[in-house]
Amino acid sequence: MAEGENENIIPINIEEEMRGAYIDYSMSVIVSRALPDVRDGMKPVHRRILFGMQELGVLHNKPYKKSARIVGEVLGKYHPHGDSAVYETMVRMAQDWSLRYPLVDPQGNFGSIDGDNAAAMRYTEARLKRIAEELLTDINKETVDFQLNFDDSLKEPVVLPAKIPALLLNGASGIAVGMATNMAPHQLGEVIDGTIAYIENNDITVEELMKHVIAPDFPTGGIIYGYNGVKSAYETGRGRVVMRGKATIETKDTGKEMIIINEIPYLVNKANMIEKTAQLIQEKKLEGISAIRDESDRRGMRIVYELKRDAIANVVLNNLYKQTQLQTSFSINNVALVKGRPYTLNLKELIVHYVNHRHEVVTRRTEYELREAEKRAHILQGYLIALDNLDEVISLIRNSRDPETARTGLMEKFELTEIQARAILDMRLQRLTGMEREKIQKEYEELMLLIEDLKDILEKKERRMEIIKTELSEIKERYNDERRTTIEHNAEDFSYEDMIPNEEVIITVSHQGYVKRTALKEYRTQGRGGVGSRGVSTKDDDYTEYLFSASTHNYLLIFTDKGKLFWLKTYAIPEGSKTSKGRPIQNLINIESDDKIRSIIQVTDLNDEDYIQNNFLVMVTKNGVIKKTTLEQYSRPRSNGIIALNIREDDQLLNVEFTHGDSHILIAAKSGRAIHFHESAVRPMGRTATGVKAITLSDDKDEVVGMVCVNREEATLLVVSEKGYGKRSAVEEYRITNRGGKGVKAMNVTDKTGSLVAIKSVIDSDDLMIINKSGIIIRTPVSGLRIMGRATQGVRLIKLNENDEISSVAKVEQVEEEIEEIQDNADENQNESNDSEKPKEE
Repeated sequence: MAEGENENIIPINIEEEMRGAYIDYSMSVIVSRALPDVRDGMKPVHRRILFGMQELGVLHNKPYKKSARIVGEVLGKYHPHGDSAVYETMVRMAQDWSLRYPLVDPQGNFGSIDGDNAAAMRYTEARLKRIAEELLTDINKETVDFQLNFDDSLKEPVVLPAKIPALLLNGASGIAVGMATNMAPHQLGEVIDGTIAYIENNDITVEELMKHVIAPDFPTGGIIYGYNGVKSAYETGRGRVVMRGKATIETKDTGKEMIIINEIPYLVNKANMIEKTAQLIQEKKLEGISAIRDESDRRGMRIVYELKRDAIANVVLNNLYKQTQLQTSFSINNVALVKGRPYTLNLKELIVHYVNHRHEVVTRRTEYELREAEKRAHILQGYLIALDNLDEVISLIRNSRDPETARTGLMEKFELTEIQARAILDMRLQRLTGMEREKIQKEYEELMLLIEDLKDILEKKERRMEIIKTELSEIKERYNDERRTTIEHNAEDFSYEDMIPNEEVIITVSHQGYVKRTALKEYRTQGRGGVGSRGVSTKDDDYTEYLFSASTHNYLLIFTDKGKLFWLKTYAIPEGSKTSKGRPIQNLINIESDDKIRSIIQVTDLNDEDYIQNNFLVMVTKNGVIKKTTLEQYSRPRSNGIIALNIREDDQLLNVEFTHGDSHILIAAKSGRAIHFHESAVRPMGRTATGVKAITLSDDKDEVVGMVCVNREEATLLVVSEKGYGKRSAVEEYRITNRGGKGVKAMNVTDKTGSLVAIKSVIDSDDLMIINKSGIIIRTPVSGLRIMGRATQGVRLIKLNENDEISSVAKVEQVEEEIEEIQDNADENQNESNDSEKPKEE
């Protein structure tokens, strides 16, 4: 081998080269072939066909030209790919069963819904539809950027001005590399109404937009069966829409019934559908059909399924929907290019990007018109100066040796610019008549008004937005038509939840795990110190442990001793009267037999990203370990529950609180001490973390009895002892210390009071629900308890029988609604009691 022969061979790593080449290729497919631009809804090939046709002059009011001529124009100038790529794209743009609003006006055989191919391009002709010209309007007014074509010999538009929101109107489909798009077509009037609604209120929600843009509208009509897929697609950009053909049942003179199909689902090949149906009948998979005929003609579609005498039409129709393409689904995946990058977009985002594009087009068009108007006004000024000094101008021109001298002379003598001087020299003699002078003067005055108006448009955004609205309204007036696809709601659209009123209820959970929900009005309010009314029938060794108000549509997050979490909708808890026992919780959730409920938190929504990221759950164990986690970590319900907290062997979960991230945390121990620190002292941790130390307990027998997270200024702390004593103190009474300390005295614990059993944060408008171990419930207003010092013993809240103790304390918000007077004979004191209909939402 000769020396130096390998000098130009560069060794490369094949893996890196292939990776680089494939990424380049995939980016090219994504950006330059498969995905539409969010602004004009076009892929490059569509854009080039429309622009090429306009350049060729085949407008809607001009004669048709051969398709081969159009394809040649597009290929030779803008799209250096196969001719079939361009012709097949153009054919599809002309088919009224493929596009909701066809952009090409065809002449000749352009295929059929049965899948027949179009005739060769040398036989067919085409021109632009009028609606397609709306996409190109103002393209010559510098409204959009142009780029060089493949050989740098011409310029083509990067995007079209798009006076119509074409992406929503005709949808799009394409498979790129690593992603795909499949966008549904829509009805023009609805899309324009939605766009105008957004312009009038930029904060409009997707739900409000859906009152205008109701659902996709397919060119072949049909039925959208079920609305959940549409809702999902509009809210997230992805959703599955079920489509059905439109069927009617007719009876022949002979008495036999027929199913008539007039419309089929979008993108279904009619001939294939009939063929496959016939095959199913032959294989005896479809019963009850004796014959199939395709009676479609130029007047419309008509597929006839003749039924056997004993066949039930509705049953056969449901089988057709189930087994044939008479029912198909359209998986919406709204992926489009935004500034050259692919994004999945919801309905509002699609409209926002379109409006932003139109705003830019209107701004650039106004700037162009202003430049042109100022140029013309400048020339007219020159004409008027010349006409005012006509004799001198003529004399100067006659005495000049050549045009250059005349031009220089005019510029010097009358202080004209070069442009004005050239315009005067090019002026025809007829412009010197009196009438022509008046015309010039009038044109100049009109131009000055126009310039003022254009400057005003450029200064005020609201005027530009008004122009967009006006133009859209004109488009709607010109092209609006009837919706073709109807919507039928199915059972999935009406969830069980929709049929349940969203109301407040009391949830009761017993010590042995019996649970029920009860209407709030079954409970009464009594004065402090009453003996209460019989709350629940229990076994001797069972008593009510948890009692709280909840909304029926809320999620309940149920935490157990062992640190497990289960999810349950409030309405899924069986209803029971105040005195009924309820159902075992094991019947509702998969809780282990040796585990028991420790805390129940209600949350309103597990799908709202902002809500679940900015709210927290704070947990505390009996041994004083605390952990804080974002709600997002617990937002994916699983039927078998999950581990919410890793519990040490000799410990158990005691309490869980819902916080917004800015609460004050107070944790009380059995010994009567409480610690107070800000929530920020506990950093958020992962779902399976164990937590950190919250409080140092006084001895081995001491344990945490409760935790409150306070974020209301008016809140006070209520502590309750097991022998029925309690007191309210201001939060400020508990000085802030470091997390993990011993805390300060919360109550003067004596033999008379018994150990501390509960700590609650309360305000005057709260009611207290006190439940003792024998099942007696008393409801008393917090306002009846005065605020006292931190270290005092407190006052008696409830009279207890000998050997009875308080089991749990809950709070319920009062309602200033209908108050009923109920005489309570269970106590020698006849107390007025308020019957609460429905509490305010917590």
